[in-house]
Amino acid sequence: MNRAHYRYFLAFTLPALVVYVMFAALPLVNSIWYSLYDTDSGVARFVGLENYVYLFTNPTTSERFWNALTNNLEFFAIHLLVEVPLGLLLAALLTSGTLRRSTGLYRTLLFIPTTLSVVIVGFVWRLIINPLWGLVDFPLLGDERTALPTISLMSVWQYVGIPMIFLYAALLAVPNDVLEAARVEGSGAWSTFWRVKFPLIAPQFGLIAILTYIWTFNGFDLIFALNGSAPGPNYSTDILGTLFYRTFFGSSGQLSDLDLGATVASVIFLIILIVTAVYFGLLHRRLRSYEL
Repeated sequence: MNRAHYRYFLAFTLPALVVYVMFAALPLVNSIWYSLYDTDSGVARFVGLENYVYLFTNPTTSERFWNALTNNLEFFAIHLLVEVPLGLLLAALLTSGTLRRSTGLYRTLLFIPTTLSVVIVGFVWRLIINPLWGLVDFPLLGDERTALPTISLMSVWQYVGIPMIFLYAALLAVPNDVLEAARVEGSGAWSTFWRVKFPLIAPQFGLIAILTYIWTFNGFDLIFALNGSAPGPNYSTDILGTLFYRTFFGSSGQLSDLDLGATVASVIFLIILIVTAVYFGLLHRRLRSYEL
């Protein structure tokens, strides 16, 4: 890279890098730093891993943490098991040729919910499922068994457009000569999709799964828009994001604890980092095996 290209490279990447460092990297470093100190007395005192030990051993905090982690895993599982297959179905319909000239319209309509504010989505769905004047006569958000699945399905409705677009683009990239060869061999539409198209787009599912994992473990906004800082009936909708908010800022009868809140944030980061590192490690190993 010559000097002119190097200057252009810096000019285009430096603003984004500055924003990333200020609003992502530095807050993360500060959270990790706070998690290793005790600042309750007004003077920062290094305590090492004591905050982590307290989080996992104190009866109240550990119970809340493991409950939030379990709910987060359920939140992720519902997205993975409902959102991804639904996105695949929609992408298959859009590329099947059945809709013909209306493909662009349907694609836009299906993706529009992704662009909506979670406040709007939460407000509209509250009206729809309200037991007094909505479509159902059961308090879905007021029951421990149905609160989290209901919120998860609301989130699926809003974000199903993302896996749909990924898989739609992958299906469009399938070579026409491969599809033509399948038709010559007498393969029908159903058989062509599962035996030809699906294996070719299968690598996309790993990327969609890890992106869904990262997003759901950073989840907070829709649950907060629906329930505020209260974690639903008997903490049934409390996930790691709401646990962090309640711990760090203090809410719903819980006092603010900056050090413990930073510890929760650091644990969330480690949970996401470990799984993401394992995924990319396996992906790198697989790519190297193909190179050999």
